[in-house]
Amino acid sequence: MKALVVYDSTYGNTAKIAQAIGEAIGSQVLRVGEVNPADLKGFDLLIVGSPTHGGWFTPEIKSMLNASPALEGVNVAVFDTRVASKVGALLFGCAAPRLARSLQGKGGNLLGPPEGFFVLGTEGPLKDGELERAADWAKDVVLSSG
Repeated sequence: MKALVVYDSTYGNTAKIAQAIGEAIGSQVLRVGEVNPADLKGFDLLIVGSPTHGGWFTPEIKSMLNASPALEGVNVAVFDTRVASKVGALLFGCAAPRLARSLQGKGGNLLGPPEGFFVLGTEGPLKDGELERAADWAKDVVLSSG
């Protein structure tokens, strides 16, 4: 299976999660600025992750999605990093569900519910165990892709 993990990161926490995912499933991992949106359709599995800012994914991820071709036939999964506080999630929401809707709008086949990984405070660090949880989540995504 040809898989790609694309991410954006502000403080490095989302990058760490993306790397853990890529290592767990043996896929290429690229920061959003390194991706040619036209190439996204060439993968069997596309995993996209973003930090949550005001409930949304980053403008760089949005630009990539706007520039990408239709993703019919591409299995997709999404994740975000978010502060380990229910208050922010209740007020603004989280990036991953909105990211999932955007990828589905491009025709992507969402393989499971969006996943969130927790940081302790705006700049982190990651909550203990999140890298291992990310690796396990990624393996489950691959299994569900058949």
